[in-house]
Amino acid sequence: MDMGWDEAFEEFPVLDTERFRLRKIELTDASNMYSYFSQDRVTEFYDLETFSSKQQALELIESLLFRYQSRKQIRWGIARKKNNELIGTCGFHALEKDHFKAEIGYELHPDYWGSGVMAEVIAKVVNYGFNEMGLNRIEAFYDPLNHASRRVLEKNGFEFEGILRKRFFEKGKFVDAAISALLKEIK
Repeated sequence: MDMGWDEAFEEFPVLDTERFRLRKIELTDASNMYSYFSQDRVTEFYDLETFSSKQQALELIESLLFRYQSRKQIRWGIARKKNNELIGTCGFHALEKDHFKAEIGYELHPDYWGSGVMAEVIAKVVNYGFNEMGLNRIEAFYDPLNHASRRVLEKNGFEFEGILRKRFFEKGKFVDAAISALLKEIK
């Protein structure tokens, strides 16, 4: 794969959009992460239970950092440029270097829902994946009832490919997953 793949894991890449800085998540972000993961409406379609303590946010951050160091995932913290405050994350997981493919995932503090944040951020992350990491395909799995997720993906050119029945086991039950994808040559 492209040299950029390895470079993405040598030094954490910082990306800027018009309004946000996409940066490495730090342990000091735990309070901000807890502020949104402690809300049921954020975890409704997420594969995590709603957080009940800041410790859970610390553990998630440690896991994200470990998975980055292990070259299994790259997850950017979405920070407001004016104060560096974390308001969500976005990045790639399920990386398949041999197949030039990754899955994209994201979440955002509800105070920022509907304001174009994720469309702006996903555009930057997708661009980095295709042009710097050498990806050819970026997939997104989401709950078929999560219409907001489908809309933001469509805004970024992702095409709906279908429903995978009972694809994931989350919160004690099997759930369907919608899949959308974007190919480099289409972007």
